[in-house]
Amino acid sequence: MLDKFITPVIKPILLPAVSLLHKRGVTADQLTLVGFIIGMLAVPLLAFELWYGALTAIVLNRVFDGLDGALARYANQSSSAGGYLDITLDFLFYAAIPLGFILANPEQNAIAGAILLATFIGTGSSFLAFAIAAEKYKLEKPQFKYKSFYYLNGLTEGTETIALFIAFCIWPQHFVLLASVFAIACAITIFTRIHGGYHTLKQQELDLTVNSDTEGNNKTANPTAKVEND
Repeated sequence: MLDKFITPVIKPILLPAVSLLHKRGVTADQLTLVGFIIGMLAVPLLAFELWYGALTAIVLNRVFDGLDGALARYANQSSSAGGYLDITLDFLFYAAIPLGFILANPEQNAIAGAILLATFIGTGSSFLAFAIAAEKYKLEKPQFKYKSFYYLNGLTEGTETIALFIAFCIWPQHFVLLASVFAIACAITIFTRIHGGYHTLKQQELDLTVNSDTEGNNKTANPTAKVEND
């Protein structure tokens, strides 16, 4: 929900770092991989209840996630392969953070963490499944034209998720409450994405059918005459 407002603010801030990285020969895919490794370090840190160490790893992961896409666009190296790598590792990272809190206190956090992970699967699958169909129909990406795939909006997006993770680390004693509230928000996102995505694709299919029928009728009404010379 907030990504479309936050992204235009962050992009200019990253430009000096992106320019320097490009001059040093660093690639976007390298940043993606390094950022993912740093982010995954949060899991053992959370398991040992080193909250602020985990917070640092989470924030650095997000910084690298912003830099990799910005660098790819700056260097004119945006690609489907890079976009695929980026979104796949992002979702693995998102799933790993609740796991870290479950490991820290299984008795208290397991149920809420499991529910949150289940809703993460719902938001991720509804997001990516629509992206596949959107590519088939060549749907426009009016709010996120720089993305390598169709970015279906929702109540809980990247900005909200990272805010949640930061809150987890600052107030770990309230993990159950925070995770439960966010899981409800994710459930709303799942419903709106499935509802909106389904009807959008049905409309695309209907438009294609109507266009196909119209073209067929035009050909029938105006057949091309074939003239043969004896």
